[in-house]
Amino acid sequence: MSDAVTSLDEGVILREALEKAGRGAFRDESFREPLAVLLAALEHEARLTPLGRGAQHARIADLLVNRLRAEEHFERHPEILDEEIGAPLVIVGLPRTGTTLLHRTLAQDARLFSVKWFECRYPVPFPGEGAAAAARISQAKAEVQAMLEGSPTLAAIHPLDALAADEEILLLEHSFLSTVPESGANVPSYGRWLDAHDQTPGYRYLRKLLQLLQWQKKRAGQRAERWVLKTPHHLGAADVLLEVFPGARIVQTHRDPLDSIPSLASMITALWILVSESVDPKEVARQWSAKMASALRRCLAVRDRHPDRFDDVWFLDAVQDPVGQARRIYDVAGIPFTADAERAMRAFMATNPREGRPPHQYTLEEFGLTKADIERDFAEYRARFILNRR
Repeated sequence: MSDAVTSLDEGVILREALEKAGRGAFRDESFREPLAVLLAALEHEARLTPLGRGAQHARIADLLVNRLRAEEHFERHPEILDEEIGAPLVIVGLPRTGTTLLHRTLAQDARLFSVKWFECRYPVPFPGEGAAAAARISQAKAEVQAMLEGSPTLAAIHPLDALAADEEILLLEHSFLSTVPESGANVPSYGRWLDAHDQTPGYRYLRKLLQLLQWQKKRAGQRAERWVLKTPHHLGAADVLLEVFPGARIVQTHRDPLDSIPSLASMITALWILVSESVDPKEVARQWSAKMASALRRCLAVRDRHPDRFDDVWFLDAVQDPVGQARRIYDVAGIPFTADAERAMRAFMATNPREGRPPHQYTLEEFGLTKADIERDFAEYRARFILNRR
């Protein structure tokens, strides 16, 4: 593998992106500072394999190319930024708390827009691509297959599917203001920088990309009324989310961190293995347990200020009856729960059972976690949402 395709030098990657996109410069360079912090962390902390360096280089270059192509679309079609995002339903919760199942269930309703995985990775049409998005879909499918081959345990942890609704955190990643880099490699200095900085620019850019996707979907004949979004990342930035999307209604999922945190550590470990020379599961758990505890504390503070903007779903309820939970969410949000929506959701459940995937197995001990530590770090959250449900 050549030095050019594994370089983590900012100038090298920027020049590559500009050349590939056929642009002379970036009109919006707000991403430069977080990108520089990320590249330094990848270079000095992540212990990347040669293949891992190549993968990180390619991913960052792709993100920059997407930004450049988006800029071109905004210039050629200024009406994109007139698209109204409305009042999205936004599912948040600790990772591994049923957010994916609930999100994909609601996404079956034709009245709701959602972001498919291929659209998250490639929100802008490739040059010359038609409305069917065949080139983007093909590229995304190849990436999903490579991930599953590189870390087979992912199949038991998260149902990766290029054509399924997925997390808009991959759109936030285009601003280099998201936790995606931390989920993909050991970059603690980047994580500390992110926690200390305002994420409003990232959310504003997310809104622009949703406008771009909504514009595309309408041109392809889709007619929906609002978005259903989902990512655990919003836990730590719920105040920013509500500011940038003032009509948003947040659906928070709940599961005991004693179960969700080791499950999360298992998933992150499987992702780091794809790019790193060595991975310490205990280091994964230390970083992500602390990160999720901090995010939950921030979210609880936002809930206290905006209690009317939040609804709650518990993990077992979502797993046992996702369609029933969807009906309850619609009732609270004032959305009619139609027979067509229910049929589509039940058809999805019939063809996507959890038992169709391998079991996801993990323990506290393999990640150096203790029951006492989790009970201490998540004490307020458990007292408010877990212990009183037993």
